[in-house]
Amino acid sequence: MTLNSYLVRGTLVGALGGLLFGFDTAVIAGTTHMLTQVYALSSGQLGFTVSSALIGTVIGAMLSGIPGQRIGRRDTLRILAIAYVVSAIGCALAWNWYALLFFRVIGGLGIGGSSVLGPMYIAEIAPAQWRGRLVGTFQINIVLGVLLAYMSNFYIETFHLGMQQWRWQLGVAAVPAALFLVMLLTIGRSPRWLVMQARIEEAREALFRANTPDLEAELQDIVASVHLERQAKDEPLLTRKYRLPIFLAVSIAIFNQLTGINAILYYMNDIFAAAGFNSLSAGKQAVYVGLGNLFATLAAISVIDKLGRKTLLLIGSVGMAVCLLLVAVIFQVPGHQRYLLPLLVFYIVAFAISQGAVIWVYLAEVFPTRVRAKGQSLGTSANWISNAIISGIFPVLAVSHAALPFYFFAAMMALQFFVVLFIYPETKNLSLEQMQRKLGID
Repeated sequence: MTLNSYLVRGTLVGALGGLLFGFDTAVIAGTTHMLTQVYALSSGQLGFTVSSALIGTVIGAMLSGIPGQRIGRRDTLRILAIAYVVSAIGCALAWNWYALLFFRVIGGLGIGGSSVLGPMYIAEIAPAQWRGRLVGTFQINIVLGVLLAYMSNFYIETFHLGMQQWRWQLGVAAVPAALFLVMLLTIGRSPRWLVMQARIEEAREALFRANTPDLEAELQDIVASVHLERQAKDEPLLTRKYRLPIFLAVSIAIFNQLTGINAILYYMNDIFAAAGFNSLSAGKQAVYVGLGNLFATLAAISVIDKLGRKTLLLIGSVGMAVCLLLVAVIFQVPGHQRYLLPLLVFYIVAFAISQGAVIWVYLAEVFPTRVRAKGQSLGTSANWISNAIISGIFPVLAVSHAALPFYFFAAMMALQFFVVLFIYPETKNLSLEQMQRKLGID
């Protein structure tokens, strides 16, 4: 089948939440040095400032499934878009450190909620043979948001705005957030959510508009899944029969952070500064890393439904382990700082073609409809809790020894390789209903 405008628009708008996700998580990298000066922050307070948004992110990830089920994925995303706008404006106008922390938590609610509902919405409107690539656009938008944040930070820094610079860097996120809110007014509802609300004709129309092959068979598969969900309306997620999908979701989420990706993105400018680069040069190096991230993600999404999720994870594990080990050596043995940029670019490429491309697809695939919202919330919450812990302690560990965090991340990638090799199933080319049968959870 070919994509039509309905699928393209729904996917792009759903994935736009990923752009805000990436922008809001990475933009802090350009402000850490100045915020430390403005508010006289210790390394621990800086870590808390960076990770404060993750408090809201964890809450958003854990609770967004509730309104996502009741009022729908689309309408909940509209509420989260408002949170993004409020956060950006609030951070720009923050009158003290505590106000900054508060508005970063508000932004975190948007990040956490959209990281659950954005991929879920796309997965539920996408045909099986396109699902990996379409859900993967969420990750493309994340890395595009990261790149735009680095470019925005670097561009604003060229204006030499002094101690007001950080306000502009954080506040500019209000522009894409407002665009996200407006664009959400133009897309339809998820057909699976419509079936859950017994709006069968609307679901059939949504599937028709998505140009779904064998429409009636797909609709009956969805109806059957929802029927099982109604039979077990209050079925708990944390039961023995869901032990494998729970393990898959939680482990891939934790490993996603044990790559070190978000800690490195948050402190990118500080990492280059520690290696001897000045502020403006560090910002430029961050842009190069962001470009590598974007191009590698585009390449990974183009092959994710051909090579499969498991193969990409295995390749990326090896690449990241090697690069992280060599970065640690650079900080351990002086005189090799010129290799830092290419190693971080290769590292980000290895991440982008593996964990970066796979995680949101995998979380959207491994749970049956009746507990998918709960399952994705669990996996995404595990991701953000791990993120909060790792990004919070990264500057403290780096102060004691700059190489230490990179040695740790390299070891975790070696561990990930063997866990994926022996435990993870392949999910490519399976419908969501076929996937639950493969995992033995009909």
